[in-house]
Amino acid sequence: MDRIVRFHAGQVPAWDAIKSQLHRVGEPGTIRMIDGLPAFPDETPEPDWEELRVAAGGAMVTLRREVDSLTCVVWGNADEALVASWNRFLWACAAAGDGAVMTNAGAVSASTFAQLAEIRPA
Repeated sequence: MDRIVRFHAGQVPAWDAIKSQLHRVGEPGTIRMIDGLPAFPDETPEPDWEELRVAAGGAMVTLRREVDSLTCVVWGNADEALVASWNRFLWACAAAGDGAVMTNAGAVSASTFAQLAEIRPA
């Protein structure tokens, strides 16, 4: 399953900004792979990264970066816990860069998405 977070052109947030938002909702944001290569848990990707695989409980969320968007991907058979993590990743991406989460009902802000997904940032 995938969902897109759109930003103003060229304004995709840096990983550190996303990770900071993830911490607000209890996600550690531990990177496992950067652009298809294994990563150290405390490694920070180069600014031009294209794909990150990040630990989410016992599973993984993939972030794919484009010029004006991030796509958050999880397996289609995700359980309830992974879907909740996926939603927190979507919120964190949007909150880090003033982006809009593309939902089935249209684009929503980070604050609206938090309400819809019952996310309560610290």
